[in-house]
Amino acid sequence: MAEVLDKKEVEKEQLVDKKPKEPLFSKKNRKLITDPLNDDNPITVQVLGICSALAITVKLEPAIVMSLSVLFVLAAGNVIISWMRNLIPNRIRIIVQLVVVAALVVLVDQVLKAFVYDVSKQLSVFVGLIITNCIIMGRLEAFALGNTPWKSFLDGLGNAFGYAWILVTVAFFRELLGSGTLLGIHVIPDSWYIANGGFYSNNGFMLFPPMALITVGIIIWVQRSRNTKLIEE
Repeated sequence: MAEVLDKKEVEKEQLVDKKPKEPLFSKKNRKLITDPLNDDNPITVQVLGICSALAITVKLEPAIVMSLSVLFVLAAGNVIISWMRNLIPNRIRIIVQLVVVAALVVLVDQVLKAFVYDVSKQLSVFVGLIITNCIIMGRLEAFALGNTPWKSFLDGLGNAFGYAWILVTVAFFRELLGSGTLLGIHVIPDSWYIANGGFYSNNGFMLFPPMALITVGIIIWVQRSRNTKLIEE
C-alpha cells in the first residue's frame, strides 16, 4: 500500500514538473506594464503623485529627471521588497519599505548632485519627497509583498512609465506655451512674437502651479473621452 502511495506522489511531482512555466513576457505580465499607461494610470486614474506633477513640471528637463528617478526607485524597490517578502515580519513591513525606499532615494540624490547639479537644485526637496510618494509606497504594499521579483519589476516599470508620461506631457506644454522653449532651447521663432511685429506672446499663466492642475485635468478628460469605462457612474 505504501509503495502505491509513493508511486502516486512521484507521478504528481512529475506532472507538476511537466507543467509549462509562464513566459517572462506573457499576456498577463505585459498587462503589468501596459495597464498603468492608460486604464490604471497612477496619476489620472488612481490620483496619486499629484504633488510632483504640479511642482516640477514648469520645465521639461526636471520632469524627465524626476521620472527617471522614480523609475529607478520604484523598479528597484519593488524587486528588493519582493525578494524579502517572506522574511519581513508583518508588524514592521512599512518601516522596512521606508528604509529601502529611503536608501534608494539617497543614492539617486547623490547621483543627481554629482552629474546634473543644476537640475538637482531645481528639483530641490522633491527628490527627497520621493520617499513618501504614494505611488511607490502603494505598489510596495499592494503588489511587491505578494508577488515574485520579476512580476514586481514589471509592475514597477509600468507604474513608473505611467507616472512619467503624464509628467513629461504636462511639462512639455507648460514649457512650450509658457516660455517658448523645450529643454531650454528656444523653439518658437522670434518673428512670431508681438514685440517683433508678429502675433504670438508666451502665456505666463502656464508657469503657475494651477495651470499644471488644469493641464492634468484636460488629460483626464481626454483619457475618459477615449476610454469610457474609466467614467465613474
